[in-house]
This record gives sequence, structure tokens and C-alpha cells, in this order.
Amino acid sequence: MKSHTRHLTLELPERMGFLNITPLIQDELRASGIREGLCLVNGKHDELLL
Repeated sequence: MKSHTRHLTLELPERMGFLNITPLIQDELRASGIREGLCLVNGKHDELLL
């Protein structure tokens, strides 16, 4: 069974916002060489403490 892991760090200009990461995920799927199966995307939210 093949697997592929990539950790992405994304920064938004404001405290709250939305970012469409679909193109980033598609690029990672292409780079992995995996042709079928499941893609799990897990978002970890770190809160900036001031």
C-alpha cells in the first residue's frame, strides 16, 4: 500500500479567513503518484496568543 504525507503551513493576513486549498491538495495528489484511494486532509488550527 502506498502512502504520502505532506505538512502544509498556511498563514492568513487576518485572524479569521478562508483559503481554498483544493489546488494545493490536487498538486500533492499528482506528486504522490497515488491513482486511487482515500485522501485525508486534517486541519490543525493554532491560535495566536498575544
